[in-house]
Amino acid sequence: MGNKMLIFDKVTSSLLEVMPYQYVGKDINVCIETEEFTCLCPWTGLPDFAYIVINYTPDKNVVELKSLKMYLQSYRMVGMVHESVINSILGDLVKVIEPKEMSLDIEFGIRGGITTTVSAQYFKK
Repeated sequence: MGNKMLIFDKVTSSLLEVMPYQYVGKDINVCIETEEFTCLCPWTGLPDFAYIVINYTPDKNVVELKSLKMYLQSYRMVGMVHESVINSILGDLVKVIEPKEMSLDIEFGIRGGITTTVSAQYFKK
């Protein structure tokens, strides 16, 4: 068939790619949402499902969406607590995109009767 399925066992930030923002100086909001995020609970090994919302104001770059999808999939087999997930994603995106500002909200699915939502922001100095 020729299709090779990628299996990740670590977060792979090198998958992230950017494209030049063609309207430098014109502030816009880019909103990216996905319900297809999973990582593993570091204690049970069970999957944690999450809904992610990324909002950012580009400076000179925007994220290429296929690379973002592949990057987010690299979390699939990684055991990580929710607070670490959000800081990891925000840090990697800020490093690659270098936005003017970015906010990230992750709503993790119910587990044991508890839902967790974590939020983080970045503002360029």
